[in-house]
Amino acid sequence: MTSASSIARPSADVTAWVRSAARPVVDTEPDYVGKDLDELVETLGSATIVGLGESTRFSRQTYGVRERLFRALVGRHGFRGLAIQDSARSGERIDEYVRTGAGDPESALAGAWRPLRTAEMVDTLARIRLFNQQHPDDPIRVLGVEPPRAEPSDYDAVLDYLRQAAPDRLARAETHLNPIRTAHRIDEHVQRHQGIHPGRPFAEHARDALALLDELPDTAEHRRARAHARLIADFHEQSVAGQGGFARDERPSAERVIEWQRATGVKIAFWDGIAHVSAQALGVGSAAGEFRGTGSHLRDHFGTDYVTVAIGFHHGDLGMAEAPRPRPELVDAVLGEVDLPAFFVDLRTAATESVDTWRRAPAELRTISGIYDPSKDAEAHMGVPSLTGAFDILVHIRETSPVHWLPAPSE
Repeated sequence: MTSASSIARPSADVTAWVRSAARPVVDTEPDYVGKDLDELVETLGSATIVGLGESTRFSRQTYGVRERLFRALVGRHGFRGLAIQDSARSGERIDEYVRTGAGDPESALAGAWRPLRTAEMVDTLARIRLFNQQHPDDPIRVLGVEPPRAEPSDYDAVLDYLRQAAPDRLARAETHLNPIRTAHRIDEHVQRHQGIHPGRPFAEHARDALALLDELPDTAEHRRARAHARLIADFHEQSVAGQGGFARDERPSAERVIEWQRATGVKIAFWDGIAHVSAQALGVGSAAGEFRGTGSHLRDHFGTDYVTVAIGFHHGDLGMAEAPRPRPELVDAVLGEVDLPAFFVDLRTAATESVDTWRRAPAELRTISGIYDPSKDAEAHMGVPSLTGAFDILVHIRETSPVHWLPAPSE
């Protein structure tokens, strides 16, 4: 964990090295075909797993570079796995679409985690589906790295059971479940940030709904309904709001990726935020406590066969807010000294002792989530114990524009 007081501004040597080491990225559009990423892709291609992390879920440009890298790894180095931060249930639906073409991308994403429900992700799935049609014996597969978690259909299942088995309890259950199912459209902690939260913690409502079922006779139908209610309670208890912050350990997600790779032998691209792909445990913004992301466990298991890429930006429009220039202490500000629209820097290349000292030192990088407030931009960062310990490659976008959100699914 780091603090602003422990982060020194880089020397002139560091700025000069960044400028000399920067390699231009010509285009951030995912369907661009060019040689600008060839050098980077070659350095990534020998890895077993590549973590491709974004500093925000709201930027079309960071998303575009990530998909360009993924497509190049698929085409040139045989990567056939895409691991995403979503539940196993959602991952199975997405995988079913890209394997078989059943339904359409929008339907496959209807129950997905909100940051995945974008027009950009729809295009990604359509391209993966086309690849799989062209390579039926060597398809790309998709894995949701998180354990199965509640979805809107679980709330309906609980209410349908009570409607039949205990109608006298239905109204009470609705008072608990109807307010909290909104978290599947807007996360509870984001609702609190936006001032639209109804007040009572969602985890308490979920536990009360579960208690209504616990008092009923044990039947096969009751056990099925209770399993749905337990998923709902787990979802809210394990959310950012339910846990009281971002500090957590993502070992279960890493174990799912490790087991998938062991079982299939495929090379995997892991898509997530930079905090999750980081090869080190870290501190997140102003929240106290350690965050051990999936990437830190993947580095422990795979060693240098797990390679990490952090894709960030300098400033621009995120749709829900306009992000200003980053604070001078942030790595993003250092990268902003390079006069290029987009570029990458390999942190593993040889450099002077002063540059090596900077690369090994604690560092802070901009991270922007759904609770971002431009007036509190100084809090929108994460700290890593060592820049090179956390990441192998940095990609920097000068100016960003927003992703295109899909319409919210009905609750």
